[in-house]
Amino acid sequence: MFSSFLEIAEQLNKVGIVPLLMGSLGLEIRTGEVWTPQDIDIHVPSDPRGWEAPDESRIDQFDVLNQIMENLGYRLVDRHEHEFQKEGLSVEFGGMNSLPEFAGIPLKDLQVEVQDGVSFYLPTLEQYLKIYQASSKDSYRAENNNQKDFAKIDYLKQMLGK
Repeated sequence: MFSSFLEIAEQLNKVGIVPLLMGSLGLEIRTGEVWTPQDIDIHVPSDPRGWEAPDESRIDQFDVLNQIMENLGYRLVDRHEHEFQKEGLSVEFGGMNSLPEFAGIPLKDLQVEVQDGVSFYLPTLEQYLKIYQASSKDSYRAENNNQKDFAKIDYLKQMLGK
């Protein structure tokens, strides 16, 4: 799954986008622990209003992103979620510019990682803790992912000695 992320991120880099790897896959890469990701969550430059922004303008340069994904063999399956699929793999795009308001993480504090010549942002353990704590308060996630989120929060607190 990480190789698929790198393939997408490489194409994003070519158009000047450094993506942010979020979710369980990113946490796996950061911690080396198995979190069994169900999809790839990628955040890219966006409208800072996040979900408050209309679907068609929430993600910056969505037309470019859509073309990249089509060229890689993915098809758009959910415009609202900006979700693409290919051979059973789901890739969802979110907006990174809502991160400061959502989780209190300034974008300038994100760390750039480089792997196989591909640049991407990856949250630190402390940043992941803030993200999962903020996510656990979200009503949608409370109904669908809270147990997984709380397990991650407990793990991160333990790793950070909190």
